[in-house]
Amino acid sequence: MEFVSTLAERNAHFASESFDNTLKMLPSMRTVIVGCVDGRVDPAEVLELEQGEAVVIRNVGGRVNAALYETLEILQVVASAAGKPLGEGWNLIVLHHTNCGIVPCFKHAPDLLAKNLSVSTSDLDHMAIADPYEAVRLDAAMLVSSDRLPAGLIVSGMVYDVATGRIDITVPPELVRG
Repeated sequence: MEFVSTLAERNAHFASESFDNTLKMLPSMRTVIVGCVDGRVDPAEVLELEQGEAVVIRNVGGRVNAALYETLEILQVVASAAGKPLGEGWNLIVLHHTNCGIVPCFKHAPDLLAKNLSVSTSDLDHMAIADPYEAVRLDAAMLVSSDRLPAGLIVSGMVYDVATGRIDITVPPELVRG
């Protein structure tokens, strides 16, 4: 109960000091960031994003999976309805990190992880679960070559180091071929 009260107090402070009711629904930087649910790696924090600059989608490991594609497809519909279709001029950033909790899942719950990633357990060996740099490269390549994303979307990949607080641009911007 005490923590909920703390959150309510923080929200009251936010509402009185930082709330901006003029923000638009779509991000001002035309950017979508896909990251991990790990509490140490909040993309808005580590990239010092301002409110309304980017859409942040978080899942286990920050990996490309069926749910991510579905979310991006819905975002495409919303953006098109708002007159700013997802595609040319939009950025899609894959943000993985070091020391990810997905690694033990690979060893202790491979069936669960395979289901989450929409692959067979035998395919997990090729997913670079323990190497965030290679995992970013694989995920970015999957997005760039996807026929589920609009052409012109710019995909890039970064790895956040939880020991230093720094990011490494591992995959430079590349256009989705669509």
